[in-house]
Amino acid sequence: MEKSPASRRRPNARGHGELLREEILSAAARMLDELADDEALSLRAVARAVSIAATSVYLHFPDRDALVLAVLQRCHDELVQAGDDAEAAAEDTAAGLRARILAQADWAQRHPGLYKVMHESKVHRRLGMPFKKVLVARTTAAVQRSMDAGLAPPGDAATVAIDLRTAVNGMLSQRINEPDLPWPPADEMIDRFLTKLVGLAVPPDSADPSGATRAR
Repeated sequence: MEKSPASRRRPNARGHGELLREEILSAAARMLDELADDEALSLRAVARAVSIAATSVYLHFPDRDALVLAVLQRCHDELVQAGDDAEAAAEDTAAGLRARILAQADWAQRHPGLYKVMHESKVHRRLGMPFKKVLVARTTAAVQRSMDAGLAPPGDAATVAIDLRTAVNGMLSQRINEPDLPWPPADEMIDRFLTKLVGLAVPPDSADPSGATRAR
């Protein structure tokens, strides 16, 4: 008789349970990116993807909501790190803020299903995602640095950051949900948000001779 996938999998060595947890998270993340719906995720399907018994998933996550929330926290951490890295490599504070937002857009375009779940999931509505405050704080700090450097008009950085976050998240979500619309390049839209909402000058390499915004 052929062995089941769960019985074929060699168990992790003693003390390596965290490795299995990471395997489960990675499998769930891949599936959520494909499904773009947290309610469609099945713990049994995740267990099959990792070649373990469904009961093994419960050793690490008490239910589906807990697993989805852990995946979304990992996604949030990736977004924060991508933004931090992009801002650190920029030439000045204004370019750093732009790079941070572009890094977020790039991640969303590479993981549209996960981005959709992050902002539209039922888990979000049931449990909340307090870890999202870190990303908001990073954006607010980047806006404040641009204001302090005289590269953006002075104002309430927190309010400006929320306006910017609302515009960017709305734009990215609409592009994911309505992909057939004639969308301009995402970086062009982001440059307009940064100009109109934050007050940054249009990047020199994003303007054509007619004065229209052009992204690289």
